[in-house]
Amino acid sequence: MTEMQANTAAFEQTIRSALALAGTLGEADWDRPTECPGWTVKDQFAHLAGVEHDLLGDPAPEVELPEFEHVRNDFGRYLEIAVHARRPVPGPDVAAELADVLERRLAQLPGQDPDAIVMCPDGREGPYSRLMKFRAMDCWTHEQDIRRAVGRPGNLDGPAAHCFWELMSRGLPLIVARRAKAGPGRSVRFAITGPPDFRAAVTVDEDGRGHRSDPESPTAELVMDWETYVRLTAGRCGPDAVTVETKGDGDLAARVLAAMAITP
Repeated sequence: MTEMQANTAAFEQTIRSALALAGTLGEADWDRPTECPGWTVKDQFAHLAGVEHDLLGDPAPEVELPEFEHVRNDFGRYLEIAVHARRPVPGPDVAAELADVLERRLAQLPGQDPDAIVMCPDGREGPYSRLMKFRAMDCWTHEQDIRRAVGRPGNLDGPAAHCFWELMSRGLPLIVARRAKAGPGRSVRFAITGPPDFRAAVTVDEDGRGHRSDPESPTAELVMDWETYVRLTAGRCGPDAVTVETKGDGDLAARVLAAMAITP
């Protein structure tokens, strides 16, 4: 399986999992707030549908967008258009729209050049196959938002979970060295329990830059479950809302935890 095929499969599995969940939701569930600021369960489905319409080249809906406290930049304002346009639409209809646009995307993707260079959500150019990894990650992150909001956990170890780790764990050196200001020679190990399980460590070099490493005795270690890591890294909550076991330098561990959020 090529990278493009694997990322597309993870993307499809995630959206189908979210749609299966949608079929079980009651009327009150659609309006439940999620940890994604300002968005309800229905808004999450609207966002997923809106992005796929955009990637298909469909025209954006025309809507007068009010000022929202949770919208902090132009990118956020752009994403809010698709969400706000669907706020009068019943939740099941939004889910049906997502199901329809998924089929259109799956019909489009086999003809897409996986090596075509496009702009990815992290502001870097890369092949379309990398964009699909971001799509799998984003859809999975929002599916988990929905599941937490309605109290129906699931798919935490789906294939897109690995897309999340591969993309987001690249920010660990930045978190440790620049944000938490760990000094030269200091190291932090992350032990993520699942499934899926992940391990990573960062050591700061003499120039103050963090790099992935495998220290025998890290300066600090953070042990947390997979969902906690996802919530912290995606900016869905702060350290006070979760349980994290820390070992070693407690001050450094606290600074790292406070700096975990890396999504815009």
